[in-house]
Amino acid sequence: MKAVFLDRATFSDNVALPAPDGIDDYTVYDSTPQDDDIIVERCVHADIIITNKVILNRAVIDRLPNLKLIQLTATGMNNVDMTACDERGIAVKNVAGYSVDSVPEHTFMLMLTAMRAGVHYHRQATDGTWQADGRFCLLDTPIFDLAGRTLGIVGKGAIGQKVGQIATAFGMNVLYAERAGKPPRDDSYTAFDDVLARSDVISLHCPLTDDTHHLINDETIGKMSKKPLIINVARGAVVDSGAVVRGIERGQIAGYATDVFSQEPPPADEPLLALHNHPRVIITPHNAWASHSAQSRLWGILCKQVSEFVGG
Repeated sequence: MKAVFLDRATFSDNVALPAPDGIDDYTVYDSTPQDDDIIVERCVHADIIITNKVILNRAVIDRLPNLKLIQLTATGMNNVDMTACDERGIAVKNVAGYSVDSVPEHTFMLMLTAMRAGVHYHRQATDGTWQADGRFCLLDTPIFDLAGRTLGIVGKGAIGQKVGQIATAFGMNVLYAERAGKPPRDDSYTAFDDVLARSDVISLHCPLTDDTHHLINDETIGKMSKKPLIINVARGAVVDSGAVVRGIERGQIAGYATDVFSQEPPPADEPLLALHNHPRVIITPHNAWASHSAQSRLWGILCKQVSEFVGG
């Protein structure tokens, strides 16, 4: 079968990505512009498309007569017109479970860095501030331990649960939030508004849906009585970034650590970028998922899925 990989550059250069077994004609592009004609030109003879972020809409899918499988290199499937695929009998497969270590570890990197003002103190230790001050240590910004604090987790999937396990090892009290506006389904969940009110740190691990779009907004921030740190390793649009900026400026929340934005990369006028020097604002470029081990694990899962498809 003929396969085309449209955006290899969404992986690290030093991660091996061999062709899946059963593929005898394999073309790899570092990136593919979001242009229907170019996508069709590259894929018109393909049986299988492998991609991460290239949008495959109906206009493209309808012009690919040989297409049998769209294999995504991610969990999210919102960049594919699923209805068009169903109508044509085209299979769509995603990859899940590859980042159950990488994302929780990144979550705690963000949490610890923000709670201990790590980037702020790194700057002071290297830009001459420490030398100019002369004291043996600098303590202008409070440093907070995790032990004894309450972590509210929104999203109780595999990643959310792993974050909870790590938090327990740090001595944190863990609350899993029920869906907003719903009563707790069992004793392992806490009402959403109660989690907002009781948490010192709120960590987001939920999918982006109509219900979770701008779940963190002016209203919900107003319910956060303990002025928590908010961490977002879910999707950018789960949070209203303008509301987060206002919450920080008003002292309603302590800070914001995020790996995701509604538009990636964020535009120059993204409100959060103006707070990049805040001691508890930490921004990473959507790479929480991407430890070397996680990328290798992802490709292994993908190869197995493609090979099984090819083998019938």
